[in-house]
Amino acid sequence: MLQINAFGRTSARLMLGASVTAVAFGGAAPALAQVEEIVVTAQKVEENIQDVPIAITAISGDRLAETGTISLENIGDLVPSVTFRKGTTSANSAIIMRGVGTITFSVAAEPSVSTVVDGVVLSRSGQAFSDLLDIDRLEILRGPQGTLFGKNASAGLVSIISKGGTETLQADLRAEYYEGDEYRVRGSVSGPLSEDWSARMTGFYGSYDGNIRNIFFDEDVNGYEHYGARGIVDYEGNTARLRLIADYFRADDDCCADVTGVSRGAVLDAELGFPVALGTDQRTVNHNLITETRDKQWSLTSNLDLDVFDTHTLSVILGYRNWKNTEIREGDFLPRAVVGTAELHDTGFVETGQYSAEVRLASDQTAAFFYQVGAFYWHSDNRQDFTREDIVCATSTLPVAPSGATPCNLNDPVNTTYPTATSASDVNSTNYALFGQATYRFTDQFSLTGGLRWTRDELEYVHTRAPGVNAATGLPLSGPGVSGSPAGGTIASGGNGTNTSAGSSTNNNISGKASVQFEPTEDLLLYASYTRGYKGPAFNVFFNHTAPNNAVPIDEEISDAFEIGLKSQFWDRRIQVNTAIYQATYDGFQANNFILLNGTTITNLTNAGTVRTKGVEIDTIVAPVEGLTFRGSVAYADAKVREFNPNPVTGDPDARNGTRLPLAPKWSWNIGADYETEVSDAFKVYASTIYSYTGSQFSDLGAAPGAGLESYGIWNASLGVGTADDLYRLTLHARNITDKSYALLNVGAGQRYQIPRDADRYFGVTLSAKIR
Repeated sequence: MLQINAFGRTSARLMLGASVTAVAFGGAAPALAQVEEIVVTAQKVEENIQDVPIAITAISGDRLAETGTISLENIGDLVPSVTFRKGTTSANSAIIMRGVGTITFSVAAEPSVSTVVDGVVLSRSGQAFSDLLDIDRLEILRGPQGTLFGKNASAGLVSIISKGGTETLQADLRAEYYEGDEYRVRGSVSGPLSEDWSARMTGFYGSYDGNIRNIFFDEDVNGYEHYGARGIVDYEGNTARLRLIADYFRADDDCCADVTGVSRGAVLDAELGFPVALGTDQRTVNHNLITETRDKQWSLTSNLDLDVFDTHTLSVILGYRNWKNTEIREGDFLPRAVVGTAELHDTGFVETGQYSAEVRLASDQTAAFFYQVGAFYWHSDNRQDFTREDIVCATSTLPVAPSGATPCNLNDPVNTTYPTATSASDVNSTNYALFGQATYRFTDQFSLTGGLRWTRDELEYVHTRAPGVNAATGLPLSGPGVSGSPAGGTIASGGNGTNTSAGSSTNNNISGKASVQFEPTEDLLLYASYTRGYKGPAFNVFFNHTAPNNAVPIDEEISDAFEIGLKSQFWDRRIQVNTAIYQATYDGFQANNFILLNGTTITNLTNAGTVRTKGVEIDTIVAPVEGLTFRGSVAYADAKVREFNPNPVTGDPDARNGTRLPLAPKWSWNIGADYETEVSDAFKVYASTIYSYTGSQFSDLGAAPGAGLESYGIWNASLGVGTADDLYRLTLHARNITDKSYALLNVGAGQRYQIPRDADRYFGVTLSAKIR
């Protein structure tokens, strides 16, 4: 556990004392206030969030910075309906919304929660986990959003909108330091280029040693080094608006080492050489390979809005993104191979190149009848290379070690073998769509909205992998997680006996939505909606998958969602309460199962059957006086398997019927407050706090007893002082004040934990400066 140093104790005292002072100032001079109005593009046109009949949470870039939310990994602290699945690499991580998401290693499958960056849909989940750089706002849309946003938004969508150019010269600098030698610096400059042109340039750098000690190399791991830049050019003319964006991002992380938190037996515990049975309090590993993930991503985006026909806007969005991910993974979690326990090391590489185009025509939104129609094209080329290397010995000529284990003799080719295999996969995905949505206002209070989307998917893959061999001799050999069958499968099992498996699938779909809105007053909106969501076909394309199983397409996933919602403001708009009640049923749910191959767990994507999620969400904001804001959100989700498909081999019913979906806590909530006040003509004081609770959950579908994730609550707070004009600010931060330890992943009933940075208490300081 991290220790609280003198700086940490002083920071905590300062925060507590100054928070009391801030409240005292607030009580001395109350003033009228209102909840801030937020404009979103959740329906691809600009609207007040309170006028949109969708469950939405919008978070400004300033609030992301104030709460220390630097990536989507932490977004669940602010939005209870969202959970994050932490993998050993960004390529294997995923966002879960209302208990529904896709967890898979296959490069021929897509997420259920879509991520859109400046209007461009991302191909892979892993592309979304770069740093949130100079963001104007985040929009989290819950429930199926396929009508306007496409096929991989069957559970929800996260839209990221960047800050653009400014009419005057502006500059921002933010430097941060946190315990554990974590440093972050971000800077941006924006201003006019000419009469109608402006630009913005942003760069950042961050590094952190890590929160886990690897005693094999005597160094900290689970840290990161991130850096990148983004350039934006904006044109704002009388009838046209254009935005051009280019960005670049790098990540070199020694993340994310799996931590052993339970006993693996007396011999292996002694081999590890540290106390093992610490559960989620474990912060030590003994790995002879450092798990790493490396990302490199760059993109080009153009977004044109052109006023046409006097009352219409023609929008054209073009985008290209290239993403490369390298994974180096310790798979046996020991310092060496010993008799009875093999060494297993993985190296993987994924590259995705995608390009997309969207053309959309929107009518005047103030008319009684308004609409938008559009066409969409998207293509991605995905490549994955993967190598697994084992060291195996059933006996050894070396003596028994003090731990009681017998090390494998690496110089003994008779008793020690090296099973290994390498795969190469190529996946091409193309998506076409035509869509439209229209609203008719019968009166100022009553309106109907309907939309349809036609989608065509074309998916094909080629997967090559020879049978496993002994790396020392080249002779055929299987081993832990290394199959002796070729990718094409054996002829006896129905395959073609070659090293290549290939497949293709096409699919057409009609999805859509219908909703009714009633606005009895200007500050009250009631709505009810039905949405048909769609997620396209997939294939099991990964290292050990073989034909004929992986050549059979995984069918489309269809969702039927019903939602009733209320959006309200009252007390002169000082209180805002939004709530939604929903139920969504997913047929052909694409789920990741775990199966054993030669004693090692591997993954298998399948149409699992039917699942249902239902629940309620409430978001509240109260601004009683100027400068003081209270926030609270609560989400209840009952996400369960209704009917899991029978075992395809035996035909037996599956025991997972009625079980909860993975990463679907029943209850999640947060409550917090922000306050600022002038303490003199020259200075302001800022105070912020939030407590976030996540209920108990499971890491994987049908997890065994002991494989759950316990509930946890995290309390964060910050206290700052700045100039009255807000050009300079110094802020102290306290993270996880109660020092609550928790895990984001639990595999093998505690044998593999993923322990995040925020599972320990730590303190930090931020200095920000602006030019205006």
